[in-house]
Amino acid sequence: MDTTQQNETLLVPVGNPETAERLLDTAIDIARGQSMHIVVLHVVEVPPQIPLSSGDSLIDDDGEEVQLLDDVVKQAADADVPVESRMRYTRDTATGIVGAVDVHEADALLVGWRGRPRRRDIILGSFLDRILGEAPCDVFVKRIRTPSGDIDSILVPVADGPHCELAVELAGTIAAQHDAPVHLLHVTHPDADDSTQEGASAFLQNYNSSLSDMDVTAESTTLRSDHVAGAITDETANHDLTILGATRDPFLKRKLVGSVAEGVGRAAASSVILTRKASKDEDAS
Repeated sequence: MDTTQQNETLLVPVGNPETAERLLDTAIDIARGQSMHIVVLHVVEVPPQIPLSSGDSLIDDDGEEVQLLDDVVKQAADADVPVESRMRYTRDTATGIVGAVDVHEADALLVGWRGRPRRRDIILGSFLDRILGEAPCDVFVKRIRTPSGDIDSILVPVADGPHCELAVELAGTIAAQHDAPVHLLHVTHPDADDSTQEGASAFLQNYNSSLSDMDVTAESTTLRSDHVAGAITDETANHDLTILGATRDPFLKRKLVGSVAEGVGRAAASSVILTRKASKDEDAS
């Protein structure tokens, strides 16, 4: 399809046929809402004994990888979203995806997350940790928990910081495609002082204004709890999708093991998208 009118690129690596369709549902919502075109990517890991230039020898013309790309390209094309597909041969998945961000000058990257139990020193998964730390663009990590269907309500747990701003923006984009309301939730500690509460009210008002500018219905709730992740996780049962930002600190610091974003992502009753703003903008936060 013609992509000349699309100014930005959304890169979507696919590899699991069981979740690719639902990952593309989100990609289509983002692409429509932000006038982007989609580059669907399949990364093939090539063993050390085979030259990368001979990587295509590992793929059958009628094989599962080719069929997967054909299916997701058709899904996007049927939705009238500009799309193209690429096969990339590399020694490991993370290197292939990060390299593809540069090659395709991607503005955003949408990847799937299986949500497996965390291992020591690994937060989301070895290749996802690297992507979050190295990809020079906005990153969206989606854990698919529920079957495909309409999105009637979106939950956005909010705090201050650039990653949360990106989460609110993404929620507005997806909400506009489904005519769904966005529910902003801020959880404070029971002992929070007045200045903390005033600060929360200020950024909640800013987020509400941003969503209003996108013609999206929004409402705000503030809760007090000494278990932030637990309070948010309980609320996810009332919504179809939860979108939340990484913390302000770099995502891979050890102190983030057990973070709110990770905890909610693993335990939420809804599907979850974690957002991380492009690293080039983090220094200004």
